[in-house]
Amino acid sequence: MYYTYILRNQITGRYYVGSSPDLKNRLKKHKSGKVLSTKSNLNYELEWYCGFKTKSQAIAFEQYLKSGSGRAFMKKRFFSKAVVLAKDTTAG
Repeated sequence: MYYTYILRNQITGRYYVGSSPDLKNRLKKHKSGKVLSTKSNLNYELEWYCGFKTKSQAIAFEQYLKSGSGRAFMKKRFFSKAVVLAKDTTAG
């Protein structure tokens, strides 16, 4: 299984999109500052992830999320106010 994931910085609101065959290990690397793109600010939390059967599918979706239309999709579907409110009400 290969994963595409989104991390969100809890302070700045910025996000990071990546893919990995070992999501758990990759998240540990992000948390420990071993990933160049996120090591300057370790306040990233896993916001979303999806599993794919092949590496090429995971990378293709990662690249889509990094495109203009993919960023718009991500903001609308994952980071809209309605989604955040729904997440907050189910957390407790």
